[in-house]
Amino acid sequence: MTASADDKRALRAAAKSARAAAKAAAPEAPARLAARFLDGIALPAGAAAKNYVIGGYWPIGDEMDVLPLFAALQGRGVALALPVVAAPGTPLSFRSWRPGDEMAPGAHGISAPLPSAETVIPSLLVVPLLAFDREGWRLGYGAGYYDRTLEAYAAAGRAVTAVGVAYAAQEVPQVPHDGGDFRLDAVVTEAAIYQFTETKTR
Repeated sequence: MTASADDKRALRAAAKSARAAAKAAAPEAPARLAARFLDGIALPAGAAAKNYVIGGYWPIGDEMDVLPLFAALQGRGVALALPVVAAPGTPLSFRSWRPGDEMAPGAHGISAPLPSAETVIPSLLVVPLLAFDREGWRLGYGAGYYDRTLEAYAAAGRAVTAVGVAYAAQEVPQVPHDGGDFRLDAVVTEAAIYQFTETKTR
């Protein structure tokens, strides 16, 4: 479904309301999502886990709370990182982070790791969203940060897995998209996991 600015604007308004309602109705969803993620997303084990970086996000507003997931991932031994916005219109960079680390206000007032934290390249991105469909298309906030980041990784020949996380109620029949959008490899909700890698094309 080809996107237009009006299509996306209308869907964003509806999706924000749906996500807010889902958060209020399902306080147990973050813990359930964490369990499904660990059960259904392949992660390295043992010594290999230390070199596997998962880039996440610091939840704000009605976004799915991924902090329980990060605590569980830390227990699996993988490395964690959070995004940093260098400037509008640029890809995200990621700095190493562990639960409990000191944070500082970043772009848009979102907490971010301190500048002294190491900059890393994630192996997997945990991506926030407003809506998703069963073809792997994601509706974001319109700033394009994650699409530009995935574009930059692809251009550099880096294989980065993109996993959207959401409430089940954020699913829609079709997300409008265009040539600047990147499809997700998977979506995890508190109720199910959807894998798109085998049939994924940009």
